Amino acid sequence: LRLLAALAACSHTSCRCGTLGRVLGRTARERWWKRRAVELRICFPLLEMLERSPDQPTTSDETVVAGGTVVLKCQVEDPDDSSLQWSNPAQQTLYFGEKRALRDNRIQLERSTPNELTISISDVVLSDEGEYTCSIFTMPVRTAKALVTVLGIPQKPQIFGHEQPIDEEKIARLTCRSSGSKPAAQLRWKKGNKELKAEGTEVVEDPNGKTFTVSSRVEFRVTKEDNDAEVTCTVDHESLQNSERSTTQKLQVHYKPTAKIEPHPLYPREGEKLQLQCDGQGNPVPQEFLWEKEGSDAPLQLSSDSILIFPFLNKSDSGTYVCTATSSMGSVVAKYNLDVSDASPVPSTSSTYHAVIGGVVAVIVFLLLSLLIVLGHYLIRHKGTYLTHEAKGSDDAPDADTAIINAEGGQAGGDDKKEYFI
Repeated sequence: LRLLAALAACSHTSCRCGTLGRVLGRTARERWWKRRAVELRICFPLLEMLERSPDQPTTSDETVVAGGTVVLKCQVEDPDDSSLQWSNPAQQTLYFGEKRALRDNRIQLERSTPNELTISISDVVLSDEGEYTCSIFTMPVRTAKALVTVLGIPQKPQIFGHEQPIDEEKIARLTCRSSGSKPAAQLRWKKGNKELKAEGTEVVEDPNGKTFTVSSRVEFRVTKEDNDAEVTCTVDHESLQNSERSTTQKLQVHYKPTAKIEPHPLYPREGEKLQLQCDGQGNPVPQEFLWEKEGSDAPLQLSSDSILIFPFLNKSDSGTYVCTATSSMGSVVAKYNLDVSDASPVPSTSSTYHAVIGGVVAVIVFLLLSLLIVLGHYLIRHKGTYLTHEAKGSDDAPDADTAIINAEGGQAGGDDKKEYFI
């Protein structure tokens, strides 16, 4: 009875829980601990259960990204023949049952029954944020609140401070800025694949009083290897839904030039043409080249041309040549030791052609001579070995007629001369 009387005397939840703790405890310290235990484990769930009524509407808080759609649902177990109503933060009625009360085409009725009233708001803007009220007109009128939180989408970040080239070994100071986020977004840096630690972050409220502009600064010392390196600023925010927005900029780093001398041809000889090219690299690229020969007082060439030409090499051209390449970041010296070799005869094209023709003619003559020798040997071996019929029969005949007769009929009885060629 004491507990119920104490609870009845307080209308606020914290007052009721504090009273419950004092009633259950005897000493001050014990009462303090009892009050904490009651609040955490007993009091609030108990009061929620006691205050819950079949005709008490229930809602839930919602979070939506600007431009999206939010759905507000209100339910009641026992409507007691009463209708549910939704009101906006300005206490304007949106829907009373299934009847539209506010002319806003973004607000649509999703479901209307005696136990439920569900509406949706599309193309949500930041001004739609606030507490929406679901009411049921019983005796007394019961209400439930639904807090709608609208997330502001951060804009694509911008990087400042990279507009001018940075000299090597100097400090690069870059700033990344993104506006329109709600709540304030987080910014992070990368140079290539390496994370950069921000030097400081600043959050400023936008003029609309709802979103924020976030700025982040980063500083690091640059080297010539950082030339054309990509620096990325990425914004992280819950409204991006596991995606990210980032901006990448390339650094321009000025550094001292380098140079080396390359000869063309690689092995110069006396009487040939030679070009010495001073290959200068750097950012910016060297624009002035000074050619000198060690031991000589006067410079050989000073111009923007990096090539020194020798139209006709002499032995006297041997020596050490020096190229000084200069840019706005300084000068660099390259040396080349020229050693002119003796001239070597090189067969001309016409001589080579004649040699080929002569070789072909020699082969043809050799083949013809070989053929003549074989043919002559064959003719000599066969000379006088083949006789006519008349010659065969005239050896033993006293006259011509007998010789003819012997030649025609006497061949079978005579000794034939045969010769075999092996």
